[in-house]
Amino acid sequence: MTAVIGFDTSNYTTSAAWFDGDAGENRGKLLEVKPGELGLRQSDALFQHVKRLPEITAQLAETLSGRRIAAVGASTRPRAVEGSYMPCFLAGESQGQSLANLMGVPFHRFSHQQGHLAAILWSAGRMELLEQRFLAWHLSGGTTELLLVEPGLRGSRIGGTEDLSAGQLIDRTGQLLGLDFPAGKALDALSAGAEASPFPVKVRDMGFSLSGIQNQVKSRRDKGAGDGETAAFALSTVCCAVKQATEQALSRFGDLPVICTGGVASNAMLREHLAPLGAIFGPARYSTDNAMGIAVLTWYQEVSHG
Repeated sequence: MTAVIGFDTSNYTTSAAWFDGDAGENRGKLLEVKPGELGLRQSDALFQHVKRLPEITAQLAETLSGRRIAAVGASTRPRAVEGSYMPCFLAGESQGQSLANLMGVPFHRFSHQQGHLAAILWSAGRMELLEQRFLAWHLSGGTTELLLVEPGLRGSRIGGTEDLSAGQLIDRTGQLLGLDFPAGKALDALSAGAEASPFPVKVRDMGFSLSGIQNQVKSRRDKGAGDGETAAFALSTVCCAVKQATEQALSRFGDLPVICTGGVASNAMLREHLAPLGAIFGPARYSTDNAMGIAVLTWYQEVSHG
């Protein structure tokens, strides 16, 4: 049986995956961030990726079951736009290119964002959208973008935040509460059952600002808000802003499918807020950084359209 390999070495996760046109496996591991810190320098992230790739690929190799590798792919930049660059992706690109060279198979380059979208389309059973127009949210620690995606995953930014990303607000709220980084899962758990009215963020032309919300969260905490209320306040503020921007996009571009990906897309409150709009989510493990989407795109490019 034929399969392809994909690599993704993002700012926070080392991952590798295989895909055979139907099934696949992803192996990944979060990078280590010191307690109290909110991320890594690119040089440190790159170093950790280089050290961990042998371990990750060894784990993946155990699941291949004799499949013949037809091609290798990797995410080589954050977005498929001119000037998009981040050194940490050099680790996966170098590993993938070297493997392809040694095996004598083609090597394919994609963006991290395209990989995110493909992982959701595959895991949600909506691969037909690869050849259709749709709206997509990429919500993570570094990105809060609303995209208009054309066939072939050619996306253009139409909205989102111009400053602080949703993931940054969540992680900074987590730091305020003494949570480990990344704080998304813990904040999600704390907010369950808690009540807090969101801050009324202004959403205009599908865009909004979250830079002042960090101070609102701190002010609420200083006035005695508990952990659950503080978490619910931060998350509900993000969710309401995203929902309003989505409604504006649907009004402008028509009744298009809405895809949600990125680490923040695994949040239960967000899924609840966007459910009335028919938003499409994948399993949480394919919303966060992973190489499965890169493997899916490699298959699509090499085997389906080779």
